[in-house]
Parts: sequence; C-alpha cells; structure tokens
Amino acid sequence: MVSRRVSASAIDFTPLRAELGLSAAFPPDAQAQAVASARSPRLPDLDRTDVPFVTIDPPGSLDLDQAVCLRRSGSGYQVLYAIADVLAAVPPDGALDAETWRRGQTVYLPDGNVPLHPVELSEGAASLLADQVRAAVVWTIDLDADGATTGCRVERARVRSRAKLDYAGVQRDVDRGRAAEPIALLPQIGRLLVDRGLARGAINLPLPEQELDKAPQGYRLVLRAPLPVEEWNAQISLLTGCCAADLMLRGGIGLLRTMPPPSVEALQRLRQAARALSIGWPKGRSAGQVIAGLDPADPRAAAFIDHTAETLRGAGYTAFDGAPPELAVHGAVAASYAHVTAPLRRLADRYATEAALCAFEGRPVPGFVRDALPKLPEVMADTGRVANAAERGSIDLAEAVLLHGRVGEIFDAAALDESSIALDDPPVRARCSGDLRPGRRLRVRLTDADPAKRQVKFAVV
Repeated sequence: MVSRRVSASAIDFTPLRAELGLSAAFPPDAQAQAVASARSPRLPDLDRTDVPFVTIDPPGSLDLDQAVCLRRSGSGYQVLYAIADVLAAVPPDGALDAETWRRGQTVYLPDGNVPLHPVELSEGAASLLADQVRAAVVWTIDLDADGATTGCRVERARVRSRAKLDYAGVQRDVDRGRAAEPIALLPQIGRLLVDRGLARGAINLPLPEQELDKAPQGYRLVLRAPLPVEEWNAQISLLTGCCAADLMLRGGIGLLRTMPPPSVEALQRLRQAARALSIGWPKGRSAGQVIAGLDPADPRAAAFIDHTAETLRGAGYTAFDGAPPELAVHGAVAASYAHVTAPLRRLADRYATEAALCAFEGRPVPGFVRDALPKLPEVMADTGRVANAAERGSIDLAEAVLLHGRVGEIFDAAALDESSIALDDPPVRARCSGDLRPGRRLRVRLTDADPAKRQVKFAVV
C-alpha cells in the first residue's frame, strides 16, 4: 500500500542541516584519498564473478552494499551474499578513515544524503553497481530444507553484479511467477526464515513508514507499507548478521548489535494492552506471532504494534574481547546478531566484518580492529542520534509545512496511545490532547502547525 496524500512545492531543510551540524563536503585530504582509492581499486585474488549476483534496493539508490544469489543445494538451500569490502577502499589511520569515524553513518535527508564515504566510493568504486567488478566479502550460508543454518563460509573475493533490481519490480515479478533466477527462491527462503524467527521469539513490527519523497513539483508525504519482498530480503541480512555474531563469539572478539529481551513485566503489560484492544493472544503464542497475524491498517492493530515497539528498548552495540558479553543477544531478533551487511552506510560494519573474517580464517584480529571495537559503541550511539534526529526532523518539518494554513480543520484519526494519533489523510502522526483511548477512532482538530518549530498539534473534538 502506498498512500500519497499531500505535497508542497518547496521545503527548506537548510536550518535542520545547520542545527545538526551536517555537511556533505569532505575535508580536502580525505576527499583526495577517496579519489585516489577509486582510481586504483584493490581487488582480491579470489574470483567469484561467475556467481550471478543481483542487488535489490530502492530505485534511486546508488550506495549498494549487498548483492544476493540464492540456489538449491540438495534438499536445502545455499545463500550467497556479497557485501561491499569497504576496508579495501579505506585503509586505516588515514584522513579518510578519520573522517568516517567523525560521521559514523550515512544520514538520509529528502534533499540529499550526507554520506559516510565520498560518493566516488559510496556510489562509485566501492558500490556493487551492475556490470562492474568489485571487491567484496562473500558469505556462503548453507540451509537445510527447514531453513536452519548448517554451514557458513566467508571470504574476500571479486564479484560482478548482474542487475540492479528494485523492491516494487521484484514484488511484481514474484507475484507474476517470473522472478529472476538468482532470487527466484527468495519468497521460499524468506518465509522459512521468518517462521524460524517467530518460533524462537523474534518480533517484527510491520508498521507503515512515513517517507518524504522528492517529486518534480516538490515533495510528497507518503505512508508506505513494506512489501513482502522487503521483509524476505531483510531476512537474508539478518541471517548473515547471526552467522557473523556466532563466528565472533567463537573467536572471542567482536562487536554485536544487542538489545535486552522484553522483561516479564513488559510482556504482562503488552498482554493487558491486547485485552484492552480486543486482540486475541492464543496460549503459547509469542508477541511476534501475535503481531504476524494482525493487519497494521486496523487502528487497534496499529495501536498494539505501537505498544509493542515501546517494549523494544535499549538497542546498541556491545564490544567484547575475551569472554562473551553478559548481554549477547538482540531481543527483537531473539538471537545473537551483528551488523555486517551495510559497510558503505555504517562504520561499525567495517570492523565487525573483519573480526568475523579473522574468526573464520583462524587468524589474529589486526591491532587497528582490536583498538577500534571498544570505541565503536559510543560513536555509533552518538551518530545514530544525529541520524534519527535528521529523519524525524525532516518528517516533522514536512508535516508542519504541509498543514500550515489548515489550523482549525477537523480530521479523522486513530489513537495510537494516550497522547498521540495517526491521521487517515494526510498521513501524519502527531501529539494530541484530550481523552485518547488506544485503538479508538476519533475526530480531531488541528490547533497548531508551526514550520519554524517543526511541530503540529491536535485536540480531540
């Protein structure tokens, strides 16, 4: 479902960029190093260009971290996943390395991204663009007929993606039964991995996302529900992250993506919310399994999913060297997990990948990786707050601009919790005063729409 409701001819994001200290320009010495690296790429000796990898990303994306090829293997499956080898393009201790540590991750804004790496690398020589030979870290993961992992291999190799696909196009091909051969098994493998995750207690939150799309006439605020193929593709990344975490735990050093599992008290409150919203919770079912059976478009289901999101807190990065950390799992994944599949966009992935490679190959972790790991949790937390503020600030600004001049109008909405609502049209989530009962339909009046403050407010009629 894609709902395009409102548009504006112009929205100025310059103040938001300035407030967050964001600049796309790189220091001259870092830029020069990136240009030199792009001109003389380092390629591994191992050649896997025979594998028909393809990428699946949003249509306009050029920072392509991942390419996939899925095969049958006996009665099971084989997942081949190529990840851009950023370490081949960004040597440690140089000016470019230092600047990527300052940035931490790519920040996405509607009027242009603030990339982790210069575009000569992130959208050029390091990106897995179609028909280009690139340095990659290739994961080969064997699965049995039920989707359980039976083997994992990771190695540096040169690869060549055959095509740049997008989610909507892949979904259309899947629906018509004509998906490209390298990903023809994606629905089958994806569903197996989803089911395995739910069985172990994983929680997926399928809420539609607010997005601000740039259009020829300006900007559109869009409510976009995820396509099934996006979830299946995400499962391949999750699978790889779980394999990486297992390797690092066995190797005794690494960087995990962690989050405490929901507490007993939090789950009790969630069950109470389900009862209040008339949502059935069959005996023996996990929270993730309950959510998987809901329609996010239903106001009561949306409110319940919103409640569930409140129980999933405390996500971060945990470095370890020696004994496993006290918290070694990610509560929403319900397994040990690591970020290794987006090194063009996240600094942490570069180092976690190297630690996993060392564990697989049985060699010591390089000193620059060992030194970096304990510093990364703080860097990723700090830069993550900036990235989240940019994303939320962009939407808040768009909502205020698009609703400016409509103060006093009445809208149909659904209560998400005791203080926030989701409008039917336009696709806005906002604070609201009055008697709000989660999951209830209601009418609300717009009382404030201030672009300078980037805020909108409503009151129950």
